[in-house]
Amino acid sequence: MSAGLSADELNNIDVYKMAHLATVNITSTIYRRTIFMEVYPQKDFGSGFIINADGRILTNSHVIGDPNRIEVLLSDQSRYKARVLHQDQYNDMALLQIQPKKKLTVLHLGDSDGLQVGQKVLAIGNPFGFLEGTLTVGVVSSLGRKIRGENDQELDDMVQTDAAINPGNSGGPLLDSGGNVIGINTAILGQSGNIGIGFALPINRAKAMLDDFQTGRQRPKLGVSVIYVAGDYADALELPTQGGLLVQEVTAGSPAARAGVRGGRQVVQIGNQQLVVGGDLIMSIDGKPVDRPDAISRTLARKRAGESIELTIFRSGRTTNVRVTLANGDQM
Repeated sequence: MSAGLSADELNNIDVYKMAHLATVNITSTIYRRTIFMEVYPQKDFGSGFIINADGRILTNSHVIGDPNRIEVLLSDQSRYKARVLHQDQYNDMALLQIQPKKKLTVLHLGDSDGLQVGQKVLAIGNPFGFLEGTLTVGVVSSLGRKIRGENDQELDDMVQTDAAINPGNSGGPLLDSGGNVIGINTAILGQSGNIGIGFALPINRAKAMLDDFQTGRQRPKLGVSVIYVAGDYADALELPTQGGLLVQEVTAGSPAARAGVRGGRQVVQIGNQQLVVGGDLIMSIDGKPVDRPDAISRTLARKRAGESIELTIFRSGRTTNVRVTLANGDQM
């Protein structure tokens, strides 16, 4: 019965009826040692979602404990053993494979580049490992966020949402009102549970990973940690007012390091933000002015290892161009 339900409520119901059938519960056994060196099993848990009829599933890399001991629970309570086809720990993504014995419901991968702050999103997952098929609704709270992932890696260009995300939701789909996946629920702010600040990997990053898996290519890395500065912050640091990406740290042996890009040397407090200063300011990439914090990740999404990019940097009062040949993570 739909009497008395609003159009928005009916939309939530329609999206859920379709999407929860393609959302799965993932468990993975890992073995740990006690302080007495006794080995004991511990189960990790998370969520995922089916992306094709052959049984391929997208999830977070950090959901995977022992890759040889992964089980997937479907919405009808049937269980399957899964194997890892591809794992991108740098971007916290993984692609799993099950061998289904029936027709599967699959989710359509949308376009995260067109997301807008304020648009409605829906999250489905398995909070705490046993509340499978839980739906929460919210909005896109912000875009282009940078956070620290489960393995202390930097994850940039993240989608922030207030749709409730709890432990166990990791790897589940974040959907738009049309039922298209626009993100992979990945992290929450705080360790105890939802406080209205969750983060999802934009689905276009996962689509790039899938394309690389199909072609056998790897995503390139630049090897820098940066902070976007402009306006008053740039003036305070005696940098060009239009600003750019201030290099905080350069990974040793990375493409950026080999090209001579320099990181900061001194920690200072500017306004309410602590920065490492003295490093290069990246003002443009391949001739396009840097005007957003995720400019590097958006550029690299269109590049391959072995290709190059040109950085226009400001250093010691002068502007110069630096060409960087990109490499994949294994070459850094």
